[in-house]
Amino acid sequence: MIAAGRRVEDIATVLSAHGLILRGGFKCGASETPFADLSGAPVKSVLLVGQAGAAPWPHFLRWIDKQSQTIANPLDSWSREVIGAVAEAFGARAVSPSDRPYLPFQQWAMRAEGLKPSPLGILMHPQYGLWHAYRGALLFEDELPIQAGETAPHLCDSCVEKPCLKSCPVDAYSAQGFAYQSCLVHVRGAGGSPCRSGGCLDRNACPYGTEYRYPPEVQAFHMASFARATS
Repeated sequence: MIAAGRRVEDIATVLSAHGLILRGGFKCGASETPFADLSGAPVKSVLLVGQAGAAPWPHFLRWIDKQSQTIANPLDSWSREVIGAVAEAFGARAVSPSDRPYLPFQQWAMRAEGLKPSPLGILMHPQYGLWHAYRGALLFEDELPIQAGETAPHLCDSCVEKPCLKSCPVDAYSAQGFAYQSCLVHVRGAGGSPCRSGGCLDRNACPYGTEYRYPPEVQAFHMASFARATS
């Protein structure tokens, strides 16, 4: 059997071939039984899988080109396939942010990496800014040598201007939260062309992690998915 420490390193190596990275993890305490793993035993370790910047994009596009039919949620399907294969190879269970009932991925991420939400709700990373994502998690029945992250510097605290709250033409983000319907109507409408082609104006206004900013075609892909939302 592969040593636990080596297993984490090997998982990271396999994920890197798809542009994905480990996004931290944590051990579940003895009293924590929020879900069950393969055998029904309580989960003892969680590793989060995600991305920094648009590194997975070329791998995803190659996968799309090989599909024989249109897929409703292709990025989710690709993520499930890749992370699911890793889980099978390393004795874990794979879960996704889109699983129902929804799992507390944001809480897991805050615990694993010590991050806090930005005014847009996206977790602010001290290196990646707002340009990162979580694509899934690996749940293990045994303990891995991982530690939850310490609280990272929250860049939003020192950002006085808050340009992320001043760039949206319909003020979708405010202290009251996200005005989902207002944003959706705008993105779908005639005035939403800049958002559809280049992504959320508020997100792009953030001054942090700009070297990881998703290219316009990636942002357009995500915005098109949002515009297709039915609720």
